[in-house]
Amino acid sequence: MNPRSLRIFVYVMEEGTLVRAAERMHLSQSAASRQLALLEQEFDVSLFSRDQKRLIPTPQAEAFYPEALSLLAQIDDLPAVFAQMKRDVRSPLRILSQTRIANGLVLPAIAEFAVAHPDQPVKLEIMLRRDLGRRIMHRRFDLCVSALPLPVEKLDPVSLGATRLCIALPREHALASRSILSPKDLRGVPYIALDETTVLRRLIDREVAGLGKPAYEVSVGTAAYRLVHRGLGFAFADPVSLDPELAEGIALVPWEQHLTIEFGYFVAGRQATEKSAHAFGAILKRQFLDKSHEATGP
Repeated sequence: MNPRSLRIFVYVMEEGTLVRAAERMHLSQSAASRQLALLEQEFDVSLFSRDQKRLIPTPQAEAFYPEALSLLAQIDDLPAVFAQMKRDVRSPLRILSQTRIANGLVLPAIAEFAVAHPDQPVKLEIMLRRDLGRRIMHRRFDLCVSALPLPVEKLDPVSLGATRLCIALPREHALASRSILSPKDLRGVPYIALDETTVLRRLIDREVAGLGKPAYEVSVGTAAYRLVHRGLGFAFADPVSLDPELAEGIALVPWEQHLTIEFGYFVAGRQATEKSAHAFGAILKRQFLDKSHEATGP
């Protein structure tokens, strides 16, 4: 298989047109077309149908796309593999984390992991959950931590557990001492919400009535918690995602509805770092359980 043909195929899938795919490869359109034709001829398969200037992926192309991404990731990793062999240094443990739990769970776990494994380099990449799917398909990571289900099928994640959604309020707020809260209790308190593209916001909009229109909307939970910490209102939160440095100034009060979010991790299985990935996963599990236990009590 020609890597150039493979890359043209991936770029057409991502760009939608042969022209833009050719530009990314610095090829003429005719040269890019020949590379794509070679791939189709080699495996006797039709990958695209034409609709005016756009190329429409066939079912075979959709099925092949994640495999092509994985193959290209391995090819692109080869220079780094050989460079590390020459330097005789350890491969970094590449951790991919959803933004929501990076500060509250993943960074504290990295700190604990560094004490137990001081010689293991770590590389952390943080992104919004809606961007995780394509990143996961590229397989340029050793361990991915996210809310479940993962945004890619055919993966078998390890469950960390589920956390109950609470209401985050400034610790000095009059409602912070309540044992439970409802929409009626929060009338008049500004609502700090995640934007409508997030899974959590869609869950809340579907399951919760009577909250009113948000006073503030943000794209990540860490921003919502900081606004709560500054006394601007309330937000939905869970003990695992709350930033440790904000915990002293924020109270988490149980919500009247039992709404939960499950989290987990997936190990990609790269031989050089698989042992370290599983060791890091064990730390994640322990810290997750500790944080959940602290919030719910014995």
